[in-house]
Amino acid sequence: MNRDEIVRVIEALWRIESARIIAKLARMLRNVGPAEEIAQDTWLAALQQWTETGVPENPGAWLMTTAKNRGIDQLRRQRLLERKSAMMAHDPDLLGSQDFVGESASTAEDVADDLLRLIFVACHPVLSMEGRVSLTLRLLGGLTPAEIARAFLTSESAIQQRIVRAKRTLGEARVPFEVPGASERAQRLESVLEVIYLIFNEGYAATAGEEWIRPALCEEALRLGRILAELAPNEPEVHGLVALMELQASRTPARVNTSGEPILLLKQNRTLWDHLLIRRGFAALARAQSSEHPLGPYSLQAAIAACHARAGTSEETDWPRIVALYDALHELQPSPIVSLNRAVAVSMAYGPAAALEIVDDLRNESRLRDYHLLPSVRGDLLERLGRFEEAGAEFSRAASLTANARERSLLLERMAACDPRAVRLN
Repeated sequence: MNRDEIVRVIEALWRIESARIIAKLARMLRNVGPAEEIAQDTWLAALQQWTETGVPENPGAWLMTTAKNRGIDQLRRQRLLERKSAMMAHDPDLLGSQDFVGESASTAEDVADDLLRLIFVACHPVLSMEGRVSLTLRLLGGLTPAEIARAFLTSESAIQQRIVRAKRTLGEARVPFEVPGASERAQRLESVLEVIYLIFNEGYAATAGEEWIRPALCEEALRLGRILAELAPNEPEVHGLVALMELQASRTPARVNTSGEPILLLKQNRTLWDHLLIRRGFAALARAQSSEHPLGPYSLQAAIAACHARAGTSEETDWPRIVALYDALHELQPSPIVSLNRAVAVSMAYGPAAALEIVDDLRNESRLRDYHLLPSVRGDLLERLGRFEEAGAEFSRAASLTANARERSLLLERMAACDPRAVRLN
């Protein structure tokens, strides 16, 4: 095996093994920053040694053992410094304490527990959302800063800075490497789910750039969600989020044409939807619904997605059911975006005029002032009511607000179709 082949093997192993190794090291060192540095040093050591001796029979075990040994060495150096400091300060309590290195090295805990701890640390609320997303993709997804930068259309240096700041913030805040206790678990879990769904949404409908969808980000979010569902099987909202992502991801083959142009939900060829993902989504939703607790926001959104997945055509969709689910979602988590999505369902269930009243009330909502989907939805409703000139103006405004080239092109096409001359020709 030549050097290039060995590099490809190591890169593939990084994606598979890095999260487990970093999680193990972070538990030993109680610090994510040094854990990642040792993990990267281990990969460099593998590249150097395997180029000379070949890839070992069990490369994953080699990496884990080498990383643990390097972690133990660092702990011993740290312990030695602490003892010297204690001797200088004449601290008998510290001198007589139990050797931390031996305890950390010999404690046997499931890899699953370490991964769960790492997820909660990477998504800690003390970090900015940008920091949480970048650190999660780096530590748990195994993505390089360059790959993360490409996914979010920013520079590699910006991503590197976010990761460095995030690790420094965790260290300065002395965030413990542990699964949060019952008192704060719900809040911390909410942060984890928010990060995963943000990653998914950026892949599902990119906020900027030349492509409307980025399947790789959707797949990474799904992978993280599935891992979390295995690690926290008794958390219904985890299954709700997985169900939502599975069902939404099932539409991917039908969401763009061969040129990459968006195809809206009502016009999609549903025979192209991925039925394996739909079945997985239904199964995850059933797990969420089996809980004795009321459905949470992700589970309610998954139930809405399930209504679409069960319908062979848009006409067969149970739109009144979707309106009712949006009512429940708004009661649980009121927001103008939920109201806007509800308006779309109302237009399908009860007509565009009823929906337009809702949308018009939202025009004074400050949080939607620069949200391109507000004029987009309003334009659609006006077009369906035959008010083409007004609809064209709304589509034009929506196009000016979106940063995604594909979406802008679609909105401008819809604007042009509302031109009185085009309407007369049709």
